Amino acid sequence: MQAVAEHILALPGWWALAVVFLVPALEASAFVGFVFPGEVALVLGGVLAYEQRVSLVAVLLAGVLGAVVGDSVGYAVGRRWGRRLLTGTVGRWVRHDHLDRAEQFLAERGGRAVFVGRFTAALRVLIPGLAGMARLPYGTFAAYNIAGGTIWAVAAVLLGYLGGRSWQHVEHIASRVGLGILAVVVLALLLGRLLRPERRDRLAARMRSSPRLQAVRRRFPRQTAWLAARVERRPTGLPLTLAVAVGAGGVWLFAGTTQDVVAHEEFALLDPVVRGWVEAHQYPWATVAAEVLGTLGSSVVLVPVVLLAGGLAWRRTGRWSAAAGPPALYLGAVALRDLVAVLVDQPAPGGGAAPALSTYPAARTLQAAVAAAAVVHVLLRHVHLSVPRRPAVVAVAFAAAVAAADLYLGTWLTDVTGGLALAAAWVAAWAVGLLTLEGRPRAPLEGRPRPARPG
Repeated sequence: MQAVAEHILALPGWWALAVVFLVPALEASAFVGFVFPGEVALVLGGVLAYEQRVSLVAVLLAGVLGAVVGDSVGYAVGRRWGRRLLTGTVGRWVRHDHLDRAEQFLAERGGRAVFVGRFTAALRVLIPGLAGMARLPYGTFAAYNIAGGTIWAVAAVLLGYLGGRSWQHVEHIASRVGLGILAVVVLALLLGRLLRPERRDRLAARMRSSPRLQAVRRRFPRQTAWLAARVERRPTGLPLTLAVAVGAGGVWLFAGTTQDVVAHEEFALLDPVVRGWVEAHQYPWATVAAEVLGTLGSSVVLVPVVLLAGGLAWRRTGRWSAAAGPPALYLGAVALRDLVAVLVDQPAPGGGAAPALSTYPAARTLQAAVAAAAVVHVLLRHVHLSVPRRPAVVAVAFAAAVAAADLYLGTWLTDVTGGLALAAAWVAAWAVGLLTLEGRPRAPLEGRPRPARPG
């Protein structure tokens, strides 16, 4: 990989642009992505643009066109010859029931699968052909393919452009992000089977009838019982398992980011590069929008919001414990963030469109994420909604917008990342405590011993 990359960096301008176009184009159409991931070529194109050997606009256009055209060719190959290939010699290694399920999944949710699959190498190679085999309408495929290909190509090229000659470090970060997205996709697919009652019942029946699983249950009864309890719908089952998983991921990301900030290595090396690029691309209209979003992420706005959420919870339940939940969640996160800021003591960057309001982790980013989570919890738990997922989508968009505004207004990239990671870990820890209390068995009133009356 190193030798190939150095050879690409030594190419003259037009040949380099051809490579930036061809590698993503051949990734899914000729399965080159199994050998040489397309984002490497895009990152190297960004490095060449950083060295002013090629135009940044030309690299962006070549990368986007290569991604979109290559996946379209992969779709056409899958639609025309996919079934014939899998019914021949290759088909001996593929179970047809698995293939039928994959085609059905892509036919039902193909657009989202095409978009998400773009951001991880393994799925990026396979999904265009499978979408063609599943007869996903090309209009739907093209819309999601163009959207995903554009975002992916632009992000990879800009990573190389911002990283400059440190492209190996940048490419390593991009690969880790891709693996993380792949893990999220796999987890989402598993949850899709477990969260739907009919699928969960079908899976449970299949597990009970499997001789191999029966042997495992007899050999390890306690361990299998524990695993089975992890996917139950009761508070200490699947919800608690998900909360622990999210919390573990948040702690891992926060700990890694904090280590890089304290040691001034790895991820923290991108801080000055990203800061300089943001400051060089600031515009008056964007500054106004960022300042508005920054204000929405301040405690002046968010404290009344969480108090209103607590009032709504009290009105719906009549319990003060429910009313105290959102304010306690928010104030605890703010106190924890202030403690971390004192311990880490990262100096704020100078300059920018506005003076930085926080060090590590970013205060407004964390506050917006925690407040949004508190409001979503109240709405999903105590309010009947026709579209339950909509508040969660709005909350994620709001937190992402405030994080982007924080970065634009003069905050380090690691500050924003640390703020989001700490918010995820804190909200997950709060959810674990709440679910544990709800799952604790309570003795009925009539069964409790009454104290004897004196006299």
